[in-house]
Amino acid sequence: MGGDPERRIEALCAEGKLSHAAAACVEAGQWLRAAELYERACDFGAAAEQALQGGDSRSAMRLVALSGRQGLADRITAAVVAREQPATIVQVAADLCARDYPRHGAVLYQGAGKPLEAARAFERGGATAEAAKCYDEAGEPAQAARLLESALRDQSDAEPDRLRVALGELYGRHGKHEAAVRALQQVAPGSVWRAAGLPTLARCLDQLGLRQALVDLEPELKQHGVTSDGATVSERGATYEATLYGRYGVVNEVAMTPHARLVEAIDKLSGQRVAVKILASRARGLGRDALDRFVREARALAKLRHPNVVPLLDFVGEGPAMVLAWMAGGSLRALMDREVVSPARAAEIAGAVLGALAEAHRLGILHRDIKPSNLLFDEAGTARLADFGAAHMSESEATVTVGDIGTVAYMAPEQRLGRAATVRSDLYSVGVLLFEMLTGDLPRGVVQVSHAHPDLEDHHDALLRQLLAEGPEDRFDGALEARGAIEAFSWPTRIVDRQRSSEAPSSAEGPADQAPGDERLVAPRRAGEGAEEPLCRHDLWLARDVLVLPLEDEVLSRAAAFARASHPALPTVLRAEPSERQIWIELSRGQSLAAGAASLSPAESQRLRAALQVLHRAGGAHGAVDAAHVHRHAGEVHLSYPISAPVEATAAGDLRSLAQLTGEVAGNHR
Repeated sequence: MGGDPERRIEALCAEGKLSHAAAACVEAGQWLRAAELYERACDFGAAAEQALQGGDSRSAMRLVALSGRQGLADRITAAVVAREQPATIVQVAADLCARDYPRHGAVLYQGAGKPLEAARAFERGGATAEAAKCYDEAGEPAQAARLLESALRDQSDAEPDRLRVALGELYGRHGKHEAAVRALQQVAPGSVWRAAGLPTLARCLDQLGLRQALVDLEPELKQHGVTSDGATVSERGATYEATLYGRYGVVNEVAMTPHARLVEAIDKLSGQRVAVKILASRARGLGRDALDRFVREARALAKLRHPNVVPLLDFVGEGPAMVLAWMAGGSLRALMDREVVSPARAAEIAGAVLGALAEAHRLGILHRDIKPSNLLFDEAGTARLADFGAAHMSESEATVTVGDIGTVAYMAPEQRLGRAATVRSDLYSVGVLLFEMLTGDLPRGVVQVSHAHPDLEDHHDALLRQLLAEGPEDRFDGALEARGAIEAFSWPTRIVDRQRSSEAPSSAEGPADQAPGDERLVAPRRAGEGAEEPLCRHDLWLARDVLVLPLEDEVLSRAAAFARASHPALPTVLRAEPSERQIWIELSRGQSLAAGAASLSPAESQRLRAALQVLHRAGGAHGAVDAAHVHRHAGEVHLSYPISAPVEATAAGDLRSLAQLTGEVAGNHR
């Protein structure tokens, strides 16, 4: 039976194993039959995906509407609009409306260029703001205004401030300035929709000549980058203190690192707000790897076009510089620092990241550096994956391991050990993000999230355990499977205040000597040698001794070369944390030659020479190749980190010191 797919499918159906039979149909390429079996098994989301794969757009839309999975619905709707002719899209939209799924039908009508039909479907589905926008696009602004005003009077919408902004913008577009001001002034200053209405409010006040009202509004306008006539910087065509590459007017210097400079700018041709990421001159001086990493990120973004990836708009070779879409919503790190995220929002964000990763993995791109600071939000709150500088593409031989400057807590166990990253390594990192959003903490010990929210249950714990499994083989097979598992569950929408780590379960698997107050760094398990000793700590999360150095430019520049080199005989850079102004480096284990370890063998000397050459190619130098910095552990020699090496350290000096050290220990041995 195993060799005959048809007999196997029939046997599974006879046993009532419909989902297994459907999976067998997928393997055999029988997508429509798989959709039918998944539907019989009430797995409507899987059925919708297989119907779409089989070319049955009508069934796919009906099934995804039945599934109630909004993320999947958005994806399948976009696919239907992209591949079907307008006439077919209209037929499918009408079918959905007839089956009482008007919102899904409305989105399809929009995609087919039918704003009036979309407006009526949205109105029927209770999506008032969307319906009003479509009525206006269809040339019926009066109907749009009546709809918005009626909903505000009846208090029939859960977001009245959103409707007030929509009404104000509608009146403003059609020259009804007084009515626009009345609507927008009712939006409370603390409302999340306040900023969206400010440009129209300011413009209408300016048109009405209400100068004092504009003066009163000035602090808010300044905070949100709106001028007194309601224009943004880009709309006004303002002058700039500098222009990059003849096109991008500098608005603000956002960040500067040893590797890159990030600038907020306005594209003078399009008026679009953009982020210009420029390879720093210091980075070019650190060796070719910095340039390779920069170009690798640009190549990955050029290949990867996905709604949950920060888009590359242009690449300027003379910088070199990348021009990226501006992400006005900030980072996930800033969001989590600012507020508690509801489990439903956390699941939505994780699903978005997994969607981006699915496309990246399909193209042979591994991200390998997923963390909260690399997840950004656009103005609409859509999560977008950024910073593909550590990405590995299948046709590239470049590698980046745990040594790269980053936060090791988000890396998979195999990455921390310096092994090759895989698709499942990226999934582990998403699991860490989801765990932190749900609990406010990073995972360690037993993985459990149900303690953090009364509406989270055992199946949520099980899902996180699979994402965060120690062995890659125990995790999900791919990003789409992981996203499907997340979307299959109901996630609570209410927000519960929590105290960080206050209710985390204890576990024998966690650190046995967890310090009071959830302290991560404690006294080292063994003392360092010489200058190392006062800088040594033990990291309870990773169960290893570390050197904790101040995050200064000189220290970071030196550590960056070691991170790029990533040789097993060189110290590993574990973590760089700008908020704490610290950089962590793994403390060397074993005994040093200065403390009496056996002398170097020719093979060991060659191993150290190879390590130094890798470091030199990465743009760095050790500067302290001596008996105190050569350690032997588990039968292998390695170099410890040079805390007090001279600034003028050179590659030639390292090799001379190694030759001298080899001769000295050999002479002493004789």
